[in-house]
Amino acid sequence: MFQIKAAFEDKLEIKTTIERARAFFGDWRNFVELMPGVESIREEAGGVMRWLIRAEVPVIGAIRQAFAVEQTLDHPQSIEWSPAAQERSNFLRYAAQFEEQGTRVLIRIVQRVELRRQKATELHMLAGLVGESRLSAEMQKGVSEMMRTFLQRARTQLEQ
Repeated sequence: MFQIKAAFEDKLEIKTTIERARAFFGDWRNFVELMPGVESIREEAGGVMRWLIRAEVPVIGAIRQAFAVEQTLDHPQSIEWSPAAQERSNFLRYAAQFEEQGTRVLIRIVQRVELRRQKATELHMLAGLVGESRLSAEMQKGVSEMMRTFLQRARTQLEQ
């Protein structure tokens, strides 16, 4: 099995209300508009959302992957999207927790991405040459950059 993984965790305090923060981080359109690499998110049958993400990978070049997710948690203090039940190769998990602290909201964000293939060539012809560790390290950099940019833009939007 050929697997590439990346994870991102961070927290930030934003001067806003918990309702506004939750609405912002729960609205998939904000990811398309504010997160680099997210080309589209579209709704499918059964509440499944399909994220189409493009990433630049050294040696390989640009790759696009689709991630089918469904909402697994929807509470006033937390939102979670997990891989759809039928997903077998592209896994995306996104979770946000909200904690009111006076006039600010502490937001904890977790995102995990994993690509699984039986053979490296199923991902890309050069993936086996580059290797799982290097591709995982590059995907880690990309996911971290995407999320940091998104969170900076989210702060700007929510503090206006």
